[in-house]
Amino acid sequence: MAELKAKLTPVDPVWTRVCDEAEAAIKDDPLLGGMIHSSLLHHTSMEQALAYRFSFKLANAEMGEQILREIADQAYRSDADLGAAARADLMAVYDRDPACHRYIQPILFFKGYQAVQAYRIGHWLWMTGRKDLAYFVQMRVSETFGVDIHPGARIGRGIMIDHAHSIVIGETAVVGDNVSMLHSVTLGGTGKEDGDRHPKIDDGVLIGAGAKVLGNIRVGHCSRIAAGSVVLQDVPPCTTVAGVPAKVVGEAGCSQPSVLMDHKLTGCVDCD
Repeated sequence: MAELKAKLTPVDPVWTRVCDEAEAAIKDDPLLGGMIHSSLLHHTSMEQALAYRFSFKLANAEMGEQILREIADQAYRSDADLGAAARADLMAVYDRDPACHRYIQPILFFKGYQAVQAYRIGHWLWMTGRKDLAYFVQMRVSETFGVDIHPGARIGRGIMIDHAHSIVIGETAVVGDNVSMLHSVTLGGTGKEDGDRHPKIDDGVLIGAGAKVLGNIRVGHCSRIAAGSVVLQDVPPCTTVAGVPAKVVGEAGCSQPSVLMDHKLTGCVDCD
């Protein structure tokens, strides 16, 4: 029995679908063959493909692809949660972004997804004491994708950042599972104070484009922050806040706003 188990190949339906879609994409447009083979089909696992994309996108004259690839490979080997989070993030983008029709799109083309996966490697470096290298990853993610996430921030699974331009997430910020946010969101501090100074975003929160959440405050689970709002106080769970400064304007409108992605202040149909 032990010998039989050793011979079994682990089933990875997400990676299998990625590979199937990659082969179909090449048939549709052979000019993409080189990129898709090097980025996806050349690899035997999703973790290897993500490590390649990490090194290819972030390499520069100061840090080459080979060194970055070794860092990413080590991270994925050392922490299985990185691969699990990457799959959860991929499913979140596919489920919530109407512009996403295939699993290969976030891996190849969506800078929000790629930035979050690169942050996760930077966070792994931060947590293992390699802070200067983590800062390098943060710098390159900001330069490459226009997304600035401090490697000390803690971010859960199932994260969807749509468009992703000008996202800023501070060092002591905490983002729960199944959170969705749009471009130009800031999770920042309010001054020069040190210590725990950034927002705590609970599970299932939807943050609209351009919203600023500032200070060591808590945004309760399954709440909504309207686009352009400036949030300076705690937000109760399952509510909608809007304005400058933001105030509670009603209930969240549904049980999972981050999944339904409904930004209208008039509420939304329950998404159970």
